[in-house]
Amino acid sequence: MKEKPWIDVSIPLTNDMGVWPGDKPFNFRLSYTKEQTKSVNIGEMSTSVHTGTHMDAPFHYDNDGKKIHELDVSLFIGPAKVVDVRGHEVIGRKELEAFNLAGVSRLLLRSLDRADSSFPERYPILKEDIGPFLKEKGIHLIGTECPSVDPVDSKHLPAHHALYQNGVYILENLVLKDVKPGLYELIALPLSIHGGDGSPVRAVIREL
Repeated sequence: MKEKPWIDVSIPLTNDMGVWPGDKPFNFRLSYTKEQTKSVNIGEMSTSVHTGTHMDAPFHYDNDGKKIHELDVSLFIGPAKVVDVRGHEVIGRKELEAFNLAGVSRLLLRSLDRADSSFPERYPILKEDIGPFLKEKGIHLIGTECPSVDPVDSKHLPAHHALYQNGVYILENLVLKDVKPGLYELIALPLSIHGGDGSPVRAVIREL
């Protein structure tokens, strides 16, 4: 039986992409050209680690939390369920109780249908009660199409902390616009940035 194709659900990193307000924008350039080195092109990039599709490490919002290089990579590889929660401004226990999440350990929310890599003016956020709910279900990873699980102007980050306190890791800025609900295999590996509070990821899924 032929395997299903892999689907890239990450935002391409480009010099004109939208970033979190105030963050360092993504920039790639050639430091040296093949003509200069006589052998190879050599590029360099600069960016916030929360640019594009990215994984938050607990250290991002808790000084005592684990850093990105300390996280078990198996958290980010394995079966995942995509559910369609578009139309909700906030998403929590009530909005997710309608779905069969039995046996699910990674949950991806099709919540925004972002059309491009610009920073969305509005996006749905997560309620604090989602942390305990996901723990009850045995879910340890939540993925969202939004740039954050909390509002842009939030300083207390209640959803981040509710997820962290219940052992749930956060994957943000996915692109699920053309992905139908269902079961998938997920690979969303962060870079092993020593001391990092997060990392860009290349997230891909394949229908199971």
